[in-house]
Amino acid sequence: MEIRAKFHNKLKGLQDEILVMGSMVEKALLYSVEALKNRDLALAREIVIGDLKINAKRFEIEEQCVELIATQQPMASDLRTLVSMTSITTELERIADHAEGIAKIAIMNGDEPPVKPLVILPRMAEQTAQMLQNSLKALINRDPASARQIAVEDDQIDTYYSQVFRELIVIMTEDPRAITRATRLIWVAHNLERSADRVTNICERVVFIATGKIEEIQASKY
Repeated sequence: MEIRAKFHNKLKGLQDEILVMGSMVEKALLYSVEALKNRDLALAREIVIGDLKINAKRFEIEEQCVELIATQQPMASDLRTLVSMTSITTELERIADHAEGIAKIAIMNGDEPPVKPLVILPRMAEQTAQMLQNSLKALINRDPASARQIAVEDDQIDTYYSQVFRELIVIMTEDPRAITRATRLIWVAHNLERSADRVTNICERVVFIATGKIEEIQASKY
């Protein structure tokens, strides 16, 4: 019993580390769009540098998961949790990569004004960050119903992406001089849309941990 108690303490410690990593990723995502909107190049550079810390956190968590699998011979449910945790850290790290990509676009733009007011992109970032936060709460609570509902919210992100894409295509058509700047904003919208998709992947892992069933959560994809 003492050995099992120690194992579950380590498992809880890993979960806490995932929450720390999730907080780092959430901030990176929100701050990247803030840097873009405010043309804050110093903040954008901080996000690019900070991505190295997020990468290191991912590898640290994965190494601990592998060590527990190798040394503790976990039961089926615990093994499922450990394997899923490695998948979740991978998804978090990739969301951070999307945030880094947005920060790099902010740096490329420099002091250039945007081709259109940035209204929808910050909404996309805020909703995706909230989805991420809620997906990790579902992980803590082993709540598959909440995880499924969070993933359905990805539809709204897809709608935002389509709207931004259409608006920017019109701008490029009407003013070829705006093509470069408009294309960069399409990249930003794409990074945010992909981030929300990765939150859906996290939700699928939560469902797997809670139920033992692997399922693809699909809303009405366009």
